[in-house]
Amino acid sequence: MSRKLPLADGETARTACVRALIRSGVDEKTGEIIPAAALTERIGWCLDLVWGMAGRLIAEHWNTPDVDSLASGQDAGGRKLPSNAWMALRRLGWTVTAPVKVNDRIVRMAQEMAGRALRSVKWRADVAAGVLATWPADPDKRTGAEWERVRAAIPGGEYLPSSIIRSRTRQVISFERKHSRLPADVFELEPAPRVPRMLLLAACDGQQATIERSDDGQRALLRLQLPARPDPQKYADWTWVACAITLPPTVPANAVIHLPTLRITDGKMRADLAYTHPVPKTHRTGHTVALGVDWGLNTLLSAGAARLHEDGRITALGSGAQFRAAGVLAKQHRLRRISERLHAKTDHYARLADNTLDGKAATLAEEIRRVCERRSNLNDALAWAAARWAVDQAVAAGATVIYLEDLRSMEAGGMGRTQNTRLSQTVRGQIADRMRHLATEVGIAVVTVPPRNTSKHCPCCLTPLRHRKSPDRPTVSGWKWAICPGCGWQGDRDQGAWRRIAARGLAHQTKTVTDRASGAMVIRAVVDTMEAKAVITAAPKTSRTDRSKTGPTRPRTNHLTPRRREVPSPARPSGRAGQRPEGHAPTDRNPLPRAAHRHQGVTTISTPTNRHKPRGAALGAGFHLHAHAAPPRWAEPTPDLTVRMGSLS
Repeated sequence: MSRKLPLADGETARTACVRALIRSGVDEKTGEIIPAAALTERIGWCLDLVWGMAGRLIAEHWNTPDVDSLASGQDAGGRKLPSNAWMALRRLGWTVTAPVKVNDRIVRMAQEMAGRALRSVKWRADVAAGVLATWPADPDKRTGAEWERVRAAIPGGEYLPSSIIRSRTRQVISFERKHSRLPADVFELEPAPRVPRMLLLAACDGQQATIERSDDGQRALLRLQLPARPDPQKYADWTWVACAITLPPTVPANAVIHLPTLRITDGKMRADLAYTHPVPKTHRTGHTVALGVDWGLNTLLSAGAARLHEDGRITALGSGAQFRAAGVLAKQHRLRRISERLHAKTDHYARLADNTLDGKAATLAEEIRRVCERRSNLNDALAWAAARWAVDQAVAAGATVIYLEDLRSMEAGGMGRTQNTRLSQTVRGQIADRMRHLATEVGIAVVTVPPRNTSKHCPCCLTPLRHRKSPDRPTVSGWKWAICPGCGWQGDRDQGAWRRIAARGLAHQTKTVTDRASGAMVIRAVVDTMEAKAVITAAPKTSRTDRSKTGPTRPRTNHLTPRRREVPSPARPSGRAGQRPEGHAPTDRNPLPRAAHRHQGVTTISTPTNRHKPRGAALGAGFHLHAHAAPPRWAEPTPDLTVRMGSLS
């Protein structure tokens, strides 16, 4: 099987990962079928061997000199270290031995896991060293000069989110309170990381594992050597086992699959299968239609498209759309409070130190695990749904780029403990990652822009806005409605924010760079001369300036038209009473949607209660009953909309 992926013009290779389940295997030596329980046990023996060797390697080299030598990229002789972690560790002479008989490929997997963990700690070590070297007089509140010094002391600290520096500062403060001194480095501040129990088969070659795809492309055959006993004493105790893997439908037919990573979850053997497939190339510049996305809390995403014209004007395409997830986030918030109460009970039992409470503590621990799993699944589903919605909006508008404000440095404060916690625990990072994953498949770039003043300034003239209560909800407190005292623009502040984000991205697209660490496209700073051009040109008005409602829509009358005619039905020649004129006329059109409950309207998705009354979503739409997605309404039709939607599906 060829591992080289053929690419056409305008395409690039992209590596993704899917999860698969291994149900059984076949021992190639004896030909007997190995059931799932026995196969999981044999793979678990191999996991224990790799896990023990990797843990010893990390504990042995968990210090500053060894991590610096590995991160330097050169060995003792000045030669460049290989990119593979296991090969770099062997070049440095960092080896490990197993207490039983294993082949060299098992040692490779242990060295690969340890090398990746030790390489990743270099960044945390540099951040901690910069924070400790410029320790401020008041750690809770740095001055402007102290912020400049700490950023200068950290490599790449100029664009480092301030939230990372604050979190590392809190960690040092906690250590100081406990030990009455500052830590020397991150290796004293943090213990050695725990090694996950998994098999990195990508570090092996054909002598340990192979994988081939079937002719129909729906399955793959994984062959690997596994121990026949927990303590193999000779090479004969290792046998070849063939495992059939059913590929998910998301794996394209022309994709090249790679050796997976094996792990045991809930007693089942799962494989994280990587594959490489061609996708359209994304570009940093040259965009004319962009989708701006603004973050919110109950209104999780507000998005809309903007067009850059040849003369430099930027106009909005339509009124935008919203993805509202108030119900989902409320459920996540309730699960968080339940988890906090369970943790409080567990800590109380631990302080009592009563052996009779061990059973209750174990029950609480299992309940905490289940609640955490529910929260994780809910956040994952919400992230995928929001990311898919945003990418669909971009495809429908014909956009080639999605501009997303960078809120990594945002720390909620001043809005109460409950609101601050809800703002801090939104899944913005997961949504951004899923959005990049889905947008790459259709050739759409995702670029983050600075969030400064996106909701504060007018999208049409950059004048500071005045925020007040929403006119359609005058009794609800808040500052959702924005009015510009300069040009008179007014609207929802989130709707104005996505216009500002899209215009800023189109005006600054020549400043787009690719981050070396993450590979994400980002606009790091706002240029004043470009920002002056990042305005939305308003459409020409065809009526008076003030179109606000000043009176009732219909004229008042004392004689309302009755719903039924107050006259008797006309008589028929047959003598039977005639039918009243009112009623449903026969028609060939599709009938209107009916509500599922007599107290439920056709535009709702669940039975309204006093606590929550969702609005604006179609019955049964969305992955969750309380996730609402507004349909796109674009001003100008896109010629290639059919082609783009076909490529997405």
